[in-house]
Amino acid sequence: MVEALDLFLKIGLDERTAKNTIANNKVTSNLIAVIKEANVTNGCERSMGNLLYTVATKFPANALMHRPKLLEYIVSSKIKTPAQVEAAFAFFTITGSEDLDISKFEEACGVGVEVSIEDIEHTVDEMFEEKKSAILEQRYRTNVGDLFAHVRKKQPWADPKVVKQLIDLKIYELLGEKTAADNEKPVKKKKEKVVKEEEDKTIIEEEINPYLIFPTPEENYKVHTEVYFSDRPVLRACNSKETLEKHLKRTGGKVLTRFPPEPNGYLHIGHAKAMFVDFGLAKERDGYCYLRYDDTNPEAEKKEYIDHIEEIVSWMGWKPFKITYTSDYFQELYDLAVELIRRGCAYVDHQTGDEIKEYREKKMNSPWRDRPISESLKLFNDMKNGLIEEGKATLRMKQDMQSDNFNMYDLIAYRIKFTPHPHAGDKWCVYPSYDYAHCIVDSLEDITHSLCTLEFETRRASYYWLLDALSLYQPYVWEYSRLNITNTVMSKRKLNRLVTENYVDGWDDPRLMTLAGLRRRGVTSTAINAFVRGIGITRSDGSMIRLERLEYHVREELNKTASRAMVVLHPLKVVITNLEPSSVIDLDAKKWPDAPNDDASSYYKVPFSNVVYIEQTDFRMKDSKDYYGLAPGKTVLLRYAFPIKCTEVVLSDDKKTVVEIHAEYDPFKKTKPKGVLHWVAQPSPGVDPLKVEVRLFDKLFLSENPGELDNWLDDLNPESKVIIPCAYAVPPLQFAEVDDKFQFERLGYFVADKDSTPEKLIFNRTVTLRDNYGKASK
Repeated sequence: MVEALDLFLKIGLDERTAKNTIANNKVTSNLIAVIKEANVTNGCERSMGNLLYTVATKFPANALMHRPKLLEYIVSSKIKTPAQVEAAFAFFTITGSEDLDISKFEEACGVGVEVSIEDIEHTVDEMFEEKKSAILEQRYRTNVGDLFAHVRKKQPWADPKVVKQLIDLKIYELLGEKTAADNEKPVKKKKEKVVKEEEDKTIIEEEINPYLIFPTPEENYKVHTEVYFSDRPVLRACNSKETLEKHLKRTGGKVLTRFPPEPNGYLHIGHAKAMFVDFGLAKERDGYCYLRYDDTNPEAEKKEYIDHIEEIVSWMGWKPFKITYTSDYFQELYDLAVELIRRGCAYVDHQTGDEIKEYREKKMNSPWRDRPISESLKLFNDMKNGLIEEGKATLRMKQDMQSDNFNMYDLIAYRIKFTPHPHAGDKWCVYPSYDYAHCIVDSLEDITHSLCTLEFETRRASYYWLLDALSLYQPYVWEYSRLNITNTVMSKRKLNRLVTENYVDGWDDPRLMTLAGLRRRGVTSTAINAFVRGIGITRSDGSMIRLERLEYHVREELNKTASRAMVVLHPLKVVITNLEPSSVIDLDAKKWPDAPNDDASSYYKVPFSNVVYIEQTDFRMKDSKDYYGLAPGKTVLLRYAFPIKCTEVVLSDDKKTVVEIHAEYDPFKKTKPKGVLHWVAQPSPGVDPLKVEVRLFDKLFLSENPGELDNWLDDLNPESKVIIPCAYAVPPLQFAEVDDKFQFERLGYFVADKDSTPEKLIFNRTVTLRDNYGKASK
């Protein structure tokens, strides 16, 4: 630790920060790695050291392969401000493990851009002119951070110290010395404090490297599991020095993990966490991760599921070292089963499934448990050769029927199934069980870290018993908490029922938490990985993660990446009476909130004509103070267009239903109304706007934990899918392609669905604009 402290002081950290860092083993390990990667072990300037510290604590985990490139730019002073580093993080978060485009990277980080003091002064002056009245009203209670952020948006690569100095100077020039009233402490609102703490928590949870809890392969000689028996000494599972040395020689000391899904269904968001753990650890340690199909049950596996898994793993940003199948090792597994029998650790049993269950409940040995080894060898060979009927024999491991752990009750190793295998063909009629095959294949593939969810913890004893019985290399086993999310179900049995009984529209229904469903809904893999990273890798089981937390990460990304457009879901006709029917004005609308004025690609054209459509909910017959929509005699601003004033309301025969509104527009924009509405206009006289279908998706279940309900299907949300068949959209949306993502202004984030046709585009709502994460987490 003394060496680490000296190293941290050399890069300019103050003594207090350095000591606090050393108190956190995870951050210490990260920072040491960054300093070595940057090749500044002999020290550097404090400003550079602070940037290195930021890299060590905040660099996105999905792009660790690009960390050396960022450090190269920092050390060469091509990147020298915190803003540039944050921009790099944002760029790498989106890039992930893909190849790095240097020109785009440099552009995103402002490499080579110099901002003069005069430029900064001009931006600060403009801002103060714009916000002068608010600053005079709030005086020294003005949020300087907001002012700073405003300047940074306009001049992102400006020197932050100069920006701060100019803002402070300008405030003093405008307000003069502080008065007694300025020095009074404002009363803080409790609600705001709670939300802020939640936001801070979100930031902190993403700073910690989740993989620092795992040991190195060289440490896998320690006893970390003890297996207790009723009739023999305790088994202290560990590798001998000789076994570990042979393993390290075969692997070169690399970390080897595996993601082992069973190809009997579509992957869900819980598998995203498993991928993050398995692939992420290997990537973080410069190792490798297998994609291994656990295909021991020929009746459940399908080619459809195998293809889906491979494709979804790639979509999630992970690249397997090798793709293997448990069935690739069927011969080795069979040979080891024969060896297990020879060692007196397995026997052929003839009990039925019900009898096995009964005997386990009573902790009774099978009548065939102590049959001669030679007899079991012959019978097992007969099983392999198809000479015994299905269900008439199994091979069971001779473990401990008196154990306190029911997963040591002589688990089945092999069963007979006269079913061809999707991958291995018709060579075999005996197939290994998960409990037998899983640990052996881990050993055969030299897996260093066998990681799984906590429900497999009771199987750890059986895992190590079998490897010890066969004198095989033993991987390090560690279990983490399963991912549970509110308002959904994730058991394969329940998901399969939802799909096969047509409660949902297939495995990729956007209401499901399957990864295919989330992708179709418009959720990105980077948002899912950020969500999983934020949760962390812990052993605290039973916790339920609120759906709003996932939605928070989805919004965070789509707010930066989804271009803006205007769509009216429930159109209400507005006739502009002081605009000629033949007149159409082309206006500029922003694709992005901060679109620069000189960048034409950041804008799209929208027609403004004498017939426009607004949302029905944006009009009321009776106005009120807290209502910002349109009402008789009231003026509102049409986004990117003009103020309009309602002059007449046309009602239907029932004298209640509003048919259309007549209004006058202010071509000179003299009025400044508070309410701003989105809208869509007729592109030319008498021609309806672009018609699109919009699907509004919501939580699939009404209860937070429907899986615990006896009648869980009765809890389905009848409003989980609402179809709006004829919404109106701005013309540029006609060029949208499948998977294109948009923010429909004031409505939410949407994605073009695969059901779209040239005649009719369909958009799925990904998530609303409202963020409930802070509120939900109180």
